[in-house]
Amino acid sequence: MTSEMRIEVDDLSRPEVRALLTEHLADMHASSPAESVHALDLSGLSRPDVSVWTVWDANTLWGIAALKELTPDHGELKSMRTSAAARGRGVASSLLDHVLDDARRRGYGRVSLETGTQDYFAAARRLYVRHGFVECPPFGVYVLDPSSTFYSLSL
Repeated sequence: MTSEMRIEVDDLSRPEVRALLTEHLADMHASSPAESVHALDLSGLSRPDVSVWTVWDANTLWGIAALKELTPDHGELKSMRTSAAARGRGVASSLLDHVLDDARRRGYGRVSLETGTQDYFAAARRLYVRHGFVECPPFGVYVLDPSSTFYSLSL
């Protein structure tokens, strides 16, 4: 991530953010069976137990990530997405580090996530493994699903 980029808490009101979330949901539905799409929509991301961050370069949106509190010591990474123009620039790693630092400040002992098993999600799975996430069984309300894989990171 370059020094001009900034990560900020987001209220989901800007059209660029809403457009990236719309693109994210469309890609999730295009890449996975409907019953295996667990991405949160705008109302889900607006809940009080969810925090959202965006990363910007000047006025250009590079990415978004959210952290949902499952329990007082366990968070779930949600809506991790970078724009096509931002891919390969370290934006996702910087954003993920930021979210994990916030989880540590909150006192979480663990952050978990669900992502797809399809080739479309291969880069995301590599990112999570590079950051220390390990595969785990389904957590929270998730169940075994051939289209989902689950990861967790002990903080």
